[in-house]
Amino acid sequence: MKRSLLCATLAFAFSLGALPLAAKTTQDNPWEYLQPDREQVIASLNVVELLKRHHYNKPPLDDERSAKIYQGYLKMLDPARSYFTAGDIAEFDQWRDQFDDLLKSGNLEPGFAIYKRQLERLQGRLQFALNLLDQGIDKLDFSRDESLLIDRENAPWAKNFDELDELWRKRVKDEVLRLKIAGKEPKDIQELLTKRYKNQLARLQQTRGEDVFQAYINAFATSYDPHTTYLSPDNAENFDINMSLSLEGIGAVLQTDNEHVKVVRLVPAGPAEKSKQIAPADKIIGVAQGNGEMVDVIGWRLDEVVKLIRGPKGSLVRLEVIPANNAPNDQTSKVVSITREAVKLEEQAAKKSVLELKHEGRDYKLGVIEIPAFYLDFKAYRAGDPNYKSTTRDVKRLLSELEKEKVDGVLIDLRNNGGGSLQEATELTGLFIDQGPTVLVRNSDGRVDVLADENRGTYYAGPMAVLVNRLSASASEIFAGAMQDYHRALILGGQTFGKGTVQTIQPLNHGELKLTLAKFYRVSGQSTQHQGVIPDIQYPDVMDTKEIGESALPEALPWDSIRPAIKAERDPIMPFLAELQSRYDSRTAKNPDFAFTRERLALAKKLMDETTVSLNETKRRAQQADIEAQQLVIENNRRKAKGQPPLTELKEEDEDALPDEENVKGDEDAFLAESGHILLDFLGLNAAVAKQ
Repeated sequence: MKRSLLCATLAFAFSLGALPLAAKTTQDNPWEYLQPDREQVIASLNVVELLKRHHYNKPPLDDERSAKIYQGYLKMLDPARSYFTAGDIAEFDQWRDQFDDLLKSGNLEPGFAIYKRQLERLQGRLQFALNLLDQGIDKLDFSRDESLLIDRENAPWAKNFDELDELWRKRVKDEVLRLKIAGKEPKDIQELLTKRYKNQLARLQQTRGEDVFQAYINAFATSYDPHTTYLSPDNAENFDINMSLSLEGIGAVLQTDNEHVKVVRLVPAGPAEKSKQIAPADKIIGVAQGNGEMVDVIGWRLDEVVKLIRGPKGSLVRLEVIPANNAPNDQTSKVVSITREAVKLEEQAAKKSVLELKHEGRDYKLGVIEIPAFYLDFKAYRAGDPNYKSTTRDVKRLLSELEKEKVDGVLIDLRNNGGGSLQEATELTGLFIDQGPTVLVRNSDGRVDVLADENRGTYYAGPMAVLVNRLSASASEIFAGAMQDYHRALILGGQTFGKGTVQTIQPLNHGELKLTLAKFYRVSGQSTQHQGVIPDIQYPDVMDTKEIGESALPEALPWDSIRPAIKAERDPIMPFLAELQSRYDSRTAKNPDFAFTRERLALAKKLMDETTVSLNETKRRAQQADIEAQQLVIENNRRKAKGQPPLTELKEEDEDALPDEENVKGDEDAFLAESGHILLDFLGLNAAVAKQ
């Protein structure tokens, strides 16, 4: 999209003339100083115009959109419905179908008014919690048989302040009980929670008009799709800093999850991924610089937590993390030390190994090529360096080496590959097909651009399978989808992420807009959006797909299809799928790693379905003990099947106990080995048919 696009929008905005001035602060309302300024009004009008003209869907800004903006804003400000009262909502309802008209006219006042009410209510709630703690946590009665509703997304709004007081009494009690069960002493609990609430109160006083504007405009922007977002001037600057080498992070993509910051995915070969101590869906509750004091970050904004985590290359950051595989009520945390560094291109490079398998009485060798990311050294490429580094060049070299080792087939491992260069996804596809389209890109005007492999000939024509999981995204989905559509490879593993949209950054007079302007489609015409790529043989999920993936994001664009770019041909894999599935089921029914994965996810889903928790300490400890006993049985079933000594407790520090990362590696090796067996099954079935 050309920059002149924005110039026209700016010209439109500046023609408005006089705009409302900020109201003066009054003693009656401590938040009255928060008022929209002229720059923000102009920026909001620019966003309206850009979305109207250039968003992929171009949906109308009307009363229906207004209701989505309203509901999204309320969910953003009060996700657990624990600040606003029913009276507040009744007052806000007057604007439910007016946000479209308000935004078109540059009137930001209602958005600011709702935010200021949230600040007022949150201040009252935090003060209530502090007053309760001041009475001493020993005054809390944990022998009472009462419970707390924890899934409050659709809970009724509190009728009055008395109901809010009761809710927050239970919330504080739950916080105390969680920390007690996690092993903290009463004095430490009192100090921790008092400090947490006081810090949150102090942070409220630092709220700026820019914070309000960013939240409100993002409620508007994300009503179109989750990847269309507004970046304030500060966040736009942070985005630019993150693109340079001056400041580094830990290599993790984070998002807000109510009062917590949650890990969405890890950057391949990044510091967090290499540490093997952090996983997707983990919650970060504390950040410390080097050996300094751990700062409690529960209730902090995402951008503030990111600022704490980011720092100079080579410096140490410590994170206090609640692991994703903890039971929902288990607040037991661990501290992880990570050295900040840049992700080096060579560390993300594709690498090979040889998998030796005994299958149906015969020995086989399969080449494995692990591709952590789709990378391209743009600088060297543009400079004309003949030895520039890229995914395709590296994989081509590795394939040549594996063929010299006389492997019987190749497994391409794209697990946890979050994507990267679209050019590389296209060129890599070209190594395995003769010639033809690789991916379709549909723009907001309906035009479809076809990216294709123009080179005749197939570099590797041998048997192959592609291994994917929920964290295989974007370019990974394009490659896997092409391999499936050309019937070039078996696709094995888990349903992929489903990120099938294209964004661009548009500078504004005030901040920037990240805008979704196109959508990817496979050569079969199917979108990779929302649904992702469905494997031919699906393995048990290692994470809850309701929590991670495009379909887990609100307002995600739907799956659809367009006219295919290639003619449908006979699928040589389809006739064998039922038999391949049957053999897979039989082989993995008693495989300890597959059984462990299934049982662990089933338990996690059962626990996630629980919407209330007991505030009775005896019952709560019994529930926790029962959950840990179930987890222990699952772990020991696997250990027994592998001939390893059983554990007596989950947190046992036993010399014979396998570290978490080795257990994870064991899962991966089991999935990899099974992928080899499925590929060999296919080769055997194919050969048998050929002989007939």
